[in-house]
Amino acid sequence: MDINDIKPKENVLLSSYSTMRLGGPARYLLEITSPFDIEPALQWAEAKNLDVIMIGQGSNIIWQDKGFDGLVLVNKIMSLEIQDNEYQAFAVIGAGEPWDSVVARIVDAKLSGVEHLSLIPGTAGATPVQNVGAYGKEIADVLVCVQAYDRKEKKMVIVSKSECGFSYRKSRFNGPDKNRFLITSVTVALSHDNPLPPFYPALEAYLKSQNITEHTPATIRQAVIAVRNSKLPDPAKVANCGSFFANPIIDFMQAEQLVEQFPGIPRWQVDSDNTKLSAAWMLEQLQLKGYHEPNTGMAIWDKHSLVLVNEHAPNTASLLAFRDAIIKRVQDKYGVTLKQEPELI
Repeated sequence: MDINDIKPKENVLLSSYSTMRLGGPARYLLEITSPFDIEPALQWAEAKNLDVIMIGQGSNIIWQDKGFDGLVLVNKIMSLEIQDNEYQAFAVIGAGEPWDSVVARIVDAKLSGVEHLSLIPGTAGATPVQNVGAYGKEIADVLVCVQAYDRKEKKMVIVSKSECGFSYRKSRFNGPDKNRFLITSVTVALSHDNPLPPFYPALEAYLKSQNITEHTPATIRQAVIAVRNSKLPDPAKVANCGSFFANPIIDFMQAEQLVEQFPGIPRWQVDSDNTKLSAAWMLEQLQLKGYHEPNTGMAIWDKHSLVLVNEHAPNTASLLAFRDAIIKRVQDKYGVTLKQEPELI
């Protein structure tokens, strides 16, 4: 494809490109099916002085009501190559591949490493951006490298794991180099060994309740799916972006003061200076789990307090008003400011 072949759609409603199903129109929208489509698309946008953003399935995006006055590239780069030998295995994954489909195929190949990340919505290319994680594992545990188009250097590059700047729900891709890299593929390291306990408490409890003692990639995947389905709504059926608020990380002294005031508050030590708190626990203590707000058309899922659900919100402004009211209640009660996980664009 060259610049003359670029023919994007115009004025496309972005509510169809977010699992929260809200947002205004994109001025232009184009599906990308090959890494070689990226450079001419960027040249086309540059000639028109347009901003560019690349997205996957929109499972971690909330579009503003004004929409996006530029070019939205929808990543549809599909491929999965599993390289396996008796010692080590790798998977090279096209960034547009639906992530859970990738996990299913890797598990079917009797390889471990990503089974804990089953049923996470979105595309493979989105996983390193937020360093997605679940049940005690995160993509940083298995990632080898990312292939991407570097908009600064104007060429394809390989970004190794050590260069990704991973931390809790963070990477260079949503931090200092946000929008610089357009990810085209992700490479992960896999194993022939079965996953080993101890497992995340909720997962461990399910395995025991079902008398599952054989811990293969398949049994762990099935357990993760069962636990997730018992708590989280399917975004294909219920408009949501999954966990809306990140667990806040505060300094050790503030955490100790909170524990004195609220002895039951769950906490995890991040490092010698910082402590992670449970956002879900705080919302549940405020009796917000299952709360329905008729004025905004928003609700909190009745099985998981971190999931905000669009029941009949007329616009993104309604969601943001609902979000701000929740943040204020937590701040007033605990002196902690919650931060949303989905990106507002």
